Amino acid sequence: MSLTNRRTFLKTTAAVGAGYWITGSVEAADSKSPNEKIQLGCIGVGGKGQSDVQNVSKFGKIFALCDVDSATLDGQVQAYKTEHNFSDFREMLDKMGDKIDAVTVSIPDHNHAVAAAMAMKKGKHVYCQKPLCHSIWEARRIGEIAKETGVATQMGNQYTADACVRKPAQQIKNGQIGTVKEVHIWTNRPIWPQGEDRAPAKEVPTTLNWEAWIGPAPMRPYADGYHPFKWRGWWDFGTGALGDMACHTCNMPFMALNMRDPVSVEAECPEHNRDSYPVRSKIKFQFPELDGRAAFTMTWYDGGNLPDPELFKGVTLTTKENGKDVAPPCASGVLLIGDKATMYAAGDYAEKGVQLIGDVKELDVDFTHSPGHEKEWFNAMKDPKNKPAMSNFPNYAGPLTETILLGNLAVYKRGKVEWDPINLKPKNDPSLEKIVHPTFRDGYEV
Repeated sequence: MSLTNRRTFLKTTAAVGAGYWITGSVEAADSKSPNEKIQLGCIGVGGKGQSDVQNVSKFGKIFALCDVDSATLDGQVQAYKTEHNFSDFREMLDKMGDKIDAVTVSIPDHNHAVAAAMAMKKGKHVYCQKPLCHSIWEARRIGEIAKETGVATQMGNQYTADACVRKPAQQIKNGQIGTVKEVHIWTNRPIWPQGEDRAPAKEVPTTLNWEAWIGPAPMRPYADGYHPFKWRGWWDFGTGALGDMACHTCNMPFMALNMRDPVSVEAECPEHNRDSYPVRSKIKFQFPELDGRAAFTMTWYDGGNLPDPELFKGVTLTTKENGKDVAPPCASGVLLIGDKATMYAAGDYAEKGVQLIGDVKELDVDFTHSPGHEKEWFNAMKDPKNKPAMSNFPNYAGPLTETILLGNLAVYKRGKVEWDPINLKPKNDPSLEKIVHPTFRDGYEV
């Protein structure tokens, strides 16, 4: 593909990021994209990144790879025979220029926004793992950049595309359980250490680009407990149990109830050093009436906390846990309590079954079926007349991430935060603004 045609491809797909999947869309000009494979640059190719690369390789050509760990990178270079390989995503995006059309971002949370923003500003379509970013301000800004640049975007909460999420969400919208007053969501996370002090500094492994791994976060010495997995429990790098799983477990109620713009959030958790997340938390969100949807509360539980056992009366749905049948509650799930009935959705993604508790008949509903999670993204970038991926940054992933990360603001405070969702301001504690909008090291920006 000539560089001229590739520029045309990027330009003529510019309106993709602006619409809505279900509630409508903004029409774009006819696509003039060449009928050739989309060329991809993949940032982060180990762990979840490895499966992300594999998934998108079904629809496009893996043209460039980037990973801070050369040992991880080398294995994927061999698998995909790539000639353009990097340890710093900034170098990859600068050098690849018009050679790549789209980017995947599958790296620790604190680097998501910087990588995604840089790629979008260069006209690249972006797929970014959940949570979309590390801070509330970043979630808002990433959505704005997606609108400004018009690129096709998608967050990696894969079950957004699955009927196990879309069907019960539509049933709730259609009045299946009546007016919802309470939502309870729990998880078996964290499954990594939290509430710890830092390990002693040690020499950086020869395979690791520590500067690139730290990215926009405050520089600290390398130590055990960061790379490649345990970073989720550190405030500078991860978003704790809430950030890890709520983009999945909160997904169905978010879709059903337009669960955005909470006005307050309150956390109960053990004392912690504000360097590592606490070992457990219980977080209560207050949502006001919105566009005809009634006000309700949502309570999140992690670290072994669970909803009151009384709430599970009448729940009989068993689930498989480690090969065994387990009575409710399952390891993670959702209870939505309405004035007509209660809905119990088992599993991180409601994938282990849904039970209605109450004297109601299950509604037969129509809902939008997906061609597949990654396929939605590729369809959106190939032709502007296609609708955006449902979990696009401006209209879905960004607002979902804003809601979720507000919970961590209350965890940091260990108390209640009155929230201005329009201006992203904590009303009763200006000292929290450094968590809402952190500063970045030189050389990194959003």
